[in-house]
Amino acid sequence: MNHNFFIYIVTNFNKMVLYIGVTNDLKRRLYEHENGLSEGFTKKYKCFYLVYYECFTNINQAIEREKQLKGWKREKKVNLINELNPNWNFLNKEIKEE
Repeated sequence: MNHNFFIYIVTNFNKMVLYIGVTNDLKRRLYEHENGLSEGFTKKYKCFYLVYYECFTNINQAIEREKQLKGWKREKKVNLINELNPNWNFLNKEIKEE
């Protein structure tokens, strides 16, 4: 299977909470987060601002990377985001326009 899969990090408006997820359709998944279509953590904490993502062609690699990132302490996650998005710009619009 030659699909695209994504791991992503979303945060809330004040950037205090981080959520890491995996999906095969980042645009759709962001829409779901933004519109509170899924009950749970992201809806409760209003985490729908995309600050980081990676693309994979293999779902197993994406899932392994998601597990790896979820195992990291917050400081390491913040450093990862800072490497590619030092201003923590919200990337939702960039994804919607692709």
